[in-house]
Amino acid sequence: MKKEHILVIRFSALGDVAMVVPVVWSLAHQYPDVRITVLSRGFARPFFEDLAPNIGFMEADLKREYHGIKGLNALYRRLAAKQFTAVADLHSVLRSSFLRMRFNLNRYHVAHIDKHRKGRRHLTAASSKKELIQQPTSFENYSDVFKRLGYPVTIEFHSIFENTPTGKGDTSLLPESLNSTLSSLLATPHSLRENSQLIGIAPFAAHEGKVYPPQLMEQVIKQLTELHPDARILLFGRGERENQLFTKWCQQYQQCVFVSQHLKNIQQELILMSHLDVMLSMDSANMHMASLVATPVVSVWGATHPYAGFMGWGQNSENVIQADLDCRPCSIYGQKPCKRGDYACLNMIKPETIVEKINTLLQTKQNN
Repeated sequence: MKKEHILVIRFSALGDVAMVVPVVWSLAHQYPDVRITVLSRGFARPFFEDLAPNIGFMEADLKREYHGIKGLNALYRRLAAKQFTAVADLHSVLRSSFLRMRFNLNRYHVAHIDKHRKGRRHLTAASSKKELIQQPTSFENYSDVFKRLGYPVTIEFHSIFENTPTGKGDTSLLPESLNSTLSSLLATPHSLRENSQLIGIAPFAAHEGKVYPPQLMEQVIKQLTELHPDARILLFGRGERENQLFTKWCQQYQQCVFVSQHLKNIQQELILMSHLDVMLSMDSANMHMASLVATPVVSVWGATHPYAGFMGWGQNSENVIQADLDCRPCSIYGQKPCKRGDYACLNMIKPETIVEKINTLLQTKQNN
């Protein structure tokens, strides 16, 4: 009899892959005799390495090694050799659907995600037809796939660093250039930091409909530096836009640190995020990464909405900041251009509102 071995397919994007972690962690702990192999792109490896003894990771380079139909057939042959007993497609796009078809033809036990497209269409419909109803979360959708495979799971995840002595990431693995800059704060427990907090800010996202205007974000930073002169504000993000803006902010506000210049990989980002007192993020991958290390997130939502099911794991809905507009949400992923042309959903949010929410979280954390 074959040993139970589940293949979990989820290729991208970064935030969606991060949302798989709480479900797969719970599955692994509730079924310790079942092997689990996660198939994804190489960037996702740090999410799953050392997550549980029965979880393995398999990288698939879909742009080169496994490109096109020929490449996918080669990938299928490689996967079939692993003798999986069940296949969970948590992505359900063309590539994963092709692999799913191959597995189905060979009578594997296969299940795929239901994305609840009808409910999402109602959520993003025109104002007169809009139905603001909470859709099943990605965590629920992923869990449902395993239930249909015969593995019902209760999500009990807290942090990927839960089993470490401090419950945080190992700061000795951070680059020396960054560790020396933040060493005193990283070594101090949250409850003893008083006004010397570590505040993370990830101000960008993949689409304009999810990005709080930089000129307003600068006002947030200015107010935070005035209210917390001993705090450090750590700026997360990579790209030309980030390089230009973060360099400017770091020159103007001495408390700012452009941490992504120092961090080499996702593992180091997760380690540093685990030591933050609070993270300010858009509806983006950074919200989900901070959630994986149990860091509270103040999240700003523009064209998108938490009702679409993409709220970070374990995050408090009271820390969501969003404008009350009839046109919201207009997009599930934030890629659609603003019909009004002014992105009022983001420009209406006052910097003071964000700062107040961050201060409330910092105060609560210090008192606990």
